[in-house]
Amino acid sequence: MARRIVVGVDGSVPSMAAVEWAASDARIRGLPLRIVHVCGPWPHSPGGLAYCTKALEAAATWARDLGAEVTTETLTGNVIGDLIGESARADSVVLGSRGLGGFSGMVLGSVGLAVAGHAAGPVVIVRGPAEAAHARVVVGYDGSEHSRAAMEYALEQARARGAELHVVYGWRMPMFSPYAAVAGSLLEDAFQQEVKAARERVAPWREDNPDIKITDAEVCEHPVAALIEASRTADLVVVGSRGLGPFASAMLGSVSHGVLHHVTCPVAVVRPQEDQR
Repeated sequence: MARRIVVGVDGSVPSMAAVEWAASDARIRGLPLRIVHVCGPWPHSPGGLAYCTKALEAAATWARDLGAEVTTETLTGNVIGDLIGESARADSVVLGSRGLGGFSGMVLGSVGLAVAGHAAGPVVIVRGPAEAAHARVVVGYDGSEHSRAAMEYALEQARARGAELHVVYGWRMPMFSPYAAVAGSLLEDAFQQEVKAARERVAPWREDNPDIKITDAEVCEHPVAALIEASRTADLVVVGSRGLGPFASAMLGSVSHGVLHHVTCPVAVVRPQEDQR
């Protein structure tokens, strides 16, 4: 697979923020950056091709000014399909949270949601321009295959940035009868067992990556809430596309879906490269 970062642009403010993040990521990790603009099926309509060219040139100039090695291409076709196709030959695909075709009140547009749910590899969704750096990458980890892929990507990002990796596990409390006198002690025992198991899952990663400071937190709350809280001091939040939830066939699990809609820093959604469902 070609080790390159692909960023999709359409001239919108979120897409230019995506270019900024992608260019920085490419420079930090020593990867080339490919900028694509999908012009749609009617590029020769009045103003169509000229706008596409202008949007692509502006993005390329911005990325080169940020120190990235850049190539560009204008594509003609279906935006979602073309970007998913790009993902098969990319290290990652980076997109703005909303494009020009979205509704202004929406946090995440249909293109970002669809590509995150079907891309062959990591998809990074960027909501706005870079803010103050925290030197901290946050990853949600529950031991599932998809969360292991997320952990590997998060480790690479933390290593390249010289950042701390913070591993978050949120345990959702099971339902107990309110009339059970021992419910409190049962819940506490169950939570302590979950904490022990979660810490044991993190231990091998810490041993195998002594060059990275790895911290962990196990909390008794919904994983989305736990990751939102952790994201307040993070430069990037990484999640698997699906976890251990009940809907294994879903393209995006409830946690990745919730994080994409509520976390304001860049979010990477990762699936194992061999998983093509």
